[in-house]
Amino acid sequence: MENFDFYNPVNILFGKGKIAEINKHIPKNAKILMTYGGGSIKKNGVYDQVIDALDGYSITEFSGIEANPHFETLMKAVGIVRSEKIDFLLAVGGGSVLDGTKFIAAATYFEGDEWDILANRAPISKAVDLGAVLTLAATGSEMNSGGVVTKAATKEKKAFGNPLLFPKFSVLDPETTYSLPRRQIVNGIVDAYVHVMEQYLTYPVNSPVQDRFAEGILLTLLEEGPKGLASDTPDYENRANLMWAATMALNGLIGMGVKSDWATHMIGHELTAFHGIDHAVTLAIVLPGLLTKLKEQRGEKLLQYAERIWNITEGSDEERKTLAIQKTEEFFQSVGIGTRLSDHNVGQDSIDTISKRFLERGYVGMLPDVAVTDVAEILEARL
Repeated sequence: MENFDFYNPVNILFGKGKIAEINKHIPKNAKILMTYGGGSIKKNGVYDQVIDALDGYSITEFSGIEANPHFETLMKAVGIVRSEKIDFLLAVGGGSVLDGTKFIAAATYFEGDEWDILANRAPISKAVDLGAVLTLAATGSEMNSGGVVTKAATKEKKAFGNPLLFPKFSVLDPETTYSLPRRQIVNGIVDAYVHVMEQYLTYPVNSPVQDRFAEGILLTLLEEGPKGLASDTPDYENRANLMWAATMALNGLIGMGVKSDWATHMIGHELTAFHGIDHAVTLAIVLPGLLTKLKEQRGEKLLQYAERIWNITEGSDEERKTLAIQKTEEFFQSVGIGTRLSDHNVGQDSIDTISKRFLERGYVGMLPDVAVTDVAEILEARL
């Protein structure tokens, strides 16, 4: 196992009715900016629960944070925070709202061009405190210190992070997910699954605890995911298990002391930026192609994955690795995702554009086994 520092200060308030407790975790004299997306929280009752819990507080609202939040939209919120002297941010929504709110927190006190936080990983030394009420289990943003923001003007999607951006608390009430459309439930399952894969299916470093945790999350998603899609009537225990699995997939724990990748995400981000394809869908498209390309380099972990997740124990090494990748893609397809670029009207011209971006950038993921020159081949295999 490699050396690591692990820090995660997020106070998780898990379970039904927990929204009512947020006033215990926000200073009584705080001026709050409540951020949310398109307004679904006003239809499903979450908005009313939050407002009731914040009775007596000074609250300003900022709505309209998009899926894959736009830098341009978030800067409008930054202006409000600065002018109104807001000192606490409350994100109410899914991962995009949380990611966007983290950027607002980071940009408020930043001196200079705020885009540098994203484009150049400029350090931040101060941030506005924030909390979260989660309404969609997917990204894990509720229990980590990072996010992703898109600059709409240039179609650039960039990741950022800083320990100052951990939420002070996050409410995880499974009942807030009851009104979600099937598409968002599917996206959450696949997003969480690939988050685990980015940290797990790389190279062995003798990390049995992290491996077993990761495999447990994958198995939970494989078992609970189809259950959550089989009925139109939400089941509390199922939604609770899916929500906690998504949180655990990206709260830092399974990534400690191991080699992580994120090349699938980096390539997927470009598909979202150029074509507006749902983030989780891009991951389902890219991952099978990346694993096929790296079948030999990552063979040891791929065989472990084949045995422990898919019970594949017979056949040659090559056959078992190939079948494990096939089973993974079939799982994505079984929950309703088109896993080919052609399913989303993406052709060679887009591959050329995306490949050029990586050639200019000079890197793909965090590991050297994925070269910038591999991007075109990986995507062409997914046509």
